[in-house]
Amino acid sequence: MDELTIRTTTEDDWRQVRALRLAMLEDTPIAYGEHRADAERYDEDEWRSRGRRGQDPGSTSFVAIDAAGEWVGMMNGYVPDAATGPLLVGVYVAPGHRGRGAGVADALLDAVERWAAGHGTTLRLHVHEDNARALAFYERRGFVRTGQTEPYALDPTRSEIEMVEQLDGATPA
Repeated sequence: MDELTIRTTTEDDWRQVRALRLAMLEDTPIAYGEHRADAERYDEDEWRSRGRRGQDPGSTSFVAIDAAGEWVGMMNGYVPDAATGPLLVGVYVAPGHRGRGAGVADALLDAVERWAAGHGTTLRLHVHEDNARALAFYERRGFVRTGQTEPYALDPTRSEIEMVEQLDGATPA
């Protein structure tokens, strides 16, 4: 793995957060609950708010930055409620940095898991039924299907599969 920096985002990162989010929505639209055209209309305040997620209590936003300073991946988490516990959302790795050898997805997930362990004993996610690459990654990392699904927000005729991972050494908040 080339030199990679994993860190949380800040409000001042809003331009990079915006650029990466738009790239995510263009590259893998089924992986997210918003359309690129909608995201393009958000103002600076919205993007600053998204950047702050890396610093806000009850949420996190990690970015992977390569040796050249390019943002090559992102993973986010938040705790919607105590019963649900930590939820993994907004996962993306740029095409040229995908695969086990690159290590970007693993490094980002390691960071999210460390954060999540301080908020619960499991990490939960929802993944589009047609996103085979993501399903394989999550299963390799120890996530299991719960048997629960929910309608995909942008096309209720499709489903998102719920998966959960037990967190080692987790201490509920």
